[in-house]
Amino acid sequence: MTDALDRLPVLVLTGTTASGKNRTGARLAARVGGEVISLDSMKVYRGMTIGTAKPGPEEQAGIPHHLIDILDPLDSLDLRAFVEKAQSVRRDIAGRGKIPVVVGGTQLYLHGFLEGVFDGPAADEGFRQSFRAEADRLGDAVMHARLAVIDPETAKRLHVNDRKRIERALEVYALTGKPISVLQKEGTVKSTFPRFTAVLTWRRDVLDARIHRRVVEMFRDGFVEETRTILAAGGFGRTSGAALGYEEAIAVVEGRMSVDVAIDAVSTKTRRFARKQLTWLRKLPHDIWIEAVDRDTLDGAADTIADGFAARFPRAS
Repeated sequence: MTDALDRLPVLVLTGTTASGKNRTGARLAARVGGEVISLDSMKVYRGMTIGTAKPGPEEQAGIPHHLIDILDPLDSLDLRAFVEKAQSVRRDIAGRGKIPVVVGGTQLYLHGFLEGVFDGPAADEGFRQSFRAEADRLGDAVMHARLAVIDPETAKRLHVNDRKRIERALEVYALTGKPISVLQKEGTVKSTFPRFTAVLTWRRDVLDARIHRRVVEMFRDGFVEETRTILAAGGFGRTSGAALGYEEAIAVVEGRMSVDVAIDAVSTKTRRFARKQLTWLRKLPHDIWIEAVDRDTLDGAADTIADGFAARFPRAS
């Protein structure tokens, strides 16, 4: 049942990595009288600051930011629990007369927040251990082909190397006897709140340069030392360990890779990740698409988005 808080609008800012979402999100929240909800799967982890480009005090600009630094790196991250927490924060912000400004580029989390989360069976650790052993032995392509036999719809939308989601799809089928694509349609509770969605990115050549510059700055500003500190405190969990760049930073800490080689490797991986983000973002229903070409475009993005939001929801602004 929809109540008054679920009828209040949400402002969503998403985009590619290195697009400037953090700074723009804080400016946007200041313009509309809002607070930021970070919908990033890695900014939730304490200590993972440099590697996740977590907004510091200057970028936060005095605006309250939620769902940052709420877990330790060894903690697991459950999509449903996280989305429920984000929805609770959204309702709290709206209930105080502020505008929830959602900022993030993590596809799975943003989709769950906007469209709802499938309430599937709990994880089966025995199945997962068996799956991972088979995947290591037979390869991801074989596991993807296995999924294609039982659930071609899900297999079609998952990359052959998306081991984590292939594992979950096969696990759900093993536990329920039904394809996850069928259960998702039957069991997902849709979010009902109105939203205004803006996408922020850059022209491809400029974005590539921004990504490389960011990676260089990460290593210059202590990324390797940050990684060494996390390892000394117990290391990474399955989710946190998947964060871009940390695999290479660990290799530097352990003397298996030079900093220069690590920078090149992380830059390449991040550019590929940005391409995947763009592919998904083009399919995302949105109200404004901003492709920045220079600093002036980025600086004006918050005003452009705030004006669009005010035109759509004049009573909220």
